[in-house]
Amino acid sequence: MPGDERNDRVIEVHGLARVEGEGSLKVAISNGEVTDVALTIFEPPRFFEAMLVGRDGTEAPDITSRICGICPVAYQLTACAAIEDAYGIQPSAEVAALRRLLYCGEWIQSHALHIHLLHAPDFFGCADAVELAKLDRSAIERGLRLKRMGNQLMELVGGRAVHPVNIRVGGFYRSPQESEISGLIDPLLRARDDALATLEWVAGFDFPDVERDYRFVALRTGHNYPIESGFVATSDGLELSPRAFAERVDEQHVERSTALQARLDGEAYLTGPLARFALNKDHLPAIALEAARRGGIADGCTNPFKSIIVRAIELVFACDEALRLARAYSPPSPSAATFEPRGGTGHGVTEAPRGLLLNRYVLDPDGTILLARIMPPTSQNQLSIETDLRQVVEAGLELSADALTSRCELAVRNHDPCISCAAHFLDVEIDRR
Repeated sequence: MPGDERNDRVIEVHGLARVEGEGSLKVAISNGEVTDVALTIFEPPRFFEAMLVGRDGTEAPDITSRICGICPVAYQLTACAAIEDAYGIQPSAEVAALRRLLYCGEWIQSHALHIHLLHAPDFFGCADAVELAKLDRSAIERGLRLKRMGNQLMELVGGRAVHPVNIRVGGFYRSPQESEISGLIDPLLRARDDALATLEWVAGFDFPDVERDYRFVALRTGHNYPIESGFVATSDGLELSPRAFAERVDEQHVERSTALQARLDGEAYLTGPLARFALNKDHLPAIALEAARRGGIADGCTNPFKSIIVRAIELVFACDEALRLARAYSPPSPSAATFEPRGGTGHGVTEAPRGLLLNRYVLDPDGTILLARIMPPTSQNQLSIETDLRQVVEAGLELSADALTSRCELAVRNHDPCISCAAHFLDVEIDRR
């Protein structure tokens, strides 16, 4: 009501942890109506696309891995896919399987980190994981065990857990021995049990009653749950090659943000776990489908606050898939395909833990990069996050300042935005006038 303090106040929160990078949020409310929502990203640009120009195409995987310390494999394998597309390289089935195993390691450690240390504290009213550990130490210890399992897998296959060094265009520098991979089987069995326990834990959280009509975009393969390859599918029926997707996605700069904002055919869309689950749950293994049933979302999920359940389902899947790949492992021989550089344009799309990641490279005849385009998940999700925030505020105008601010913070963390590869803060300002 006019004159109500809820319609005439400014709320500011500084130093929000558990998001990566630097950004701010402003919500303007006038006469009880939300008039503006702006998620501002002011993390300084690091110019990786410009840095790649003039470098050899084979250098792209190692350079792009430095974009993110949590999802380096996503950047490496997407770069590999794009360069291999340009060069006409078809990696062997054994290389493809080993890459998928490596990517499972990244999904395990990233989802475990987000669920237990970054997202779950919100549902307990805790400031951070340290405070949550005082309430539920076993849950945090379980999350750390899962993250350690993912790191162990990345170290074995990739050479190290952060910015792996064993990945190259065409394959790997070295193929692990069968005995090395078989040593992962027992730890992965224990990790899968931990993932199932995590699913039971998060399914019991108290969630706001919110449903969103998202336009979902994710990879789809037609035969398995997508990670490292596939075509781009949408919830409204599009099926696009990586090249066609790149041509139809427009990235725009807005003054308030150093991150570009993406639109597909002029419309906002959402990538990430909610989108993957919506478009690919029919290809989940039985153990993950049962986890979805136990999580209460077997028929789908459009509540962004329940994205933590979907991540837990994907955590179960990633452990189970890694276990399947480890049991079936056959070392690639040779470890990498041979090739000759050539000019052309290549596209690569994979599923980073947070969502779709696109790389596009234009190369001259000797393989030198002339143009690079890298489109991370957060730039694709930013507009949908802002729409989420608008709905949250509209539904929560009667909440106290602290409660509404917390709800906004949670709405952002639902999507695990990777503003940069370092965790800094998000400022929240709600301007009521």
